[in-house]
Amino acid sequence: MSQIAGEPGTQDFVEVRLPAEGAYLSVLRTATAGLAARLDFTLDEIEDLRIAVDEACAILLRQAVPGSILSCVFRLVGDALRVTVSAPTTDGRAPERDTFAWTVLSALAGEVDSTVADDRTVSISLHKKRGAGPGQP
Repeated sequence: MSQIAGEPGTQDFVEVRLPAEGAYLSVLRTATAGLAARLDFTLDEIEDLRIAVDEACAILLRQAVPGSILSCVFRLVGDALRVTVSAPTTDGRAPERDTFAWTVLSALAGEVDSTVADDRTVSISLHKKRGAGPGQP
């Protein structure tokens, strides 16, 4: 893991870049599980985050430029994991927030957001905080 230079409150991060094809998503699911486990997420929280990352990627792959690269950045911040998945898209449209897929993302990941860059790269960010342990508020 490396640290992002120049960012306030420098944090650990991992970046994975792979072909924007569904066949490679198992790599991201594995990375998600490993990093969430490092933060002591529960098994349920890990599985929720794995599904959320998979769903975010599926949304992006539907509009990704053929032959492009899907980028996934994991930032470990305290007891939380922020995952940002990005891909260049053919139309530069942000995902619609009134869809079933977006509802699933929000339910599984906690905070969800999307952005579109000037070059039509669409990003979806998920922010999952580790829950309180048993018997804690």
